[in-house]
Amino acid sequence: MRVLLILAVMATPAFGQEPERPPFDGGLIDACLENASGQAKPDETPDYLACVGAASGPCLASPEGQSTAAMSWCLGNELDVWDKKLNDSYARVLKAASAADAEMADLGSAAARQEPLLRQMQRDWIAFRDSACSYEGSRWGGGTGAGPAGVECSLHLTAEQYLRLRAWEPQDD
Repeated sequence: MRVLLILAVMATPAFGQEPERPPFDGGLIDACLENASGQAKPDETPDYLACVGAASGPCLASPEGQSTAAMSWCLGNELDVWDKKLNDSYARVLKAASAADAEMADLGSAAARQEPLLRQMQRDWIAFRDSACSYEGSRWGGGTGAGPAGVECSLHLTAEQYLRLRAWEPQDD
């Protein structure tokens, strides 16, 4: 009996031990974006929004991705990828806006300055994203799905904002 008890204790995960993480490959997002560009006809806009979930989908579909904690982990990792893309794109658009403002000032233009408008737009967007995703989480009535729902909301809105900013980036000739 003592041997069975020892074996049972040894087979049980240690209290507080981290569960095995599901597989996550953030590179799937870049591969999807590149594939979307390649598949679009010359007169069509690529369907980049189809790439939202490209990395979290396989992670969630894995056997390890079925718990609420794993769902938040998969979605959170994809959110991190899109957030980095958004921040990098924002920096490029901000730099271009600053350059455009300087050029317009040299010309004596009375056109509205782009940089402050871009900064305000991004601050407003962050407030919108945070409010929208807090609301999305609240729809779960305090249930365990609130966490993943809020993260998924942030993921989608962040990806959409990245794609908007990406479209405003200066194009290399």
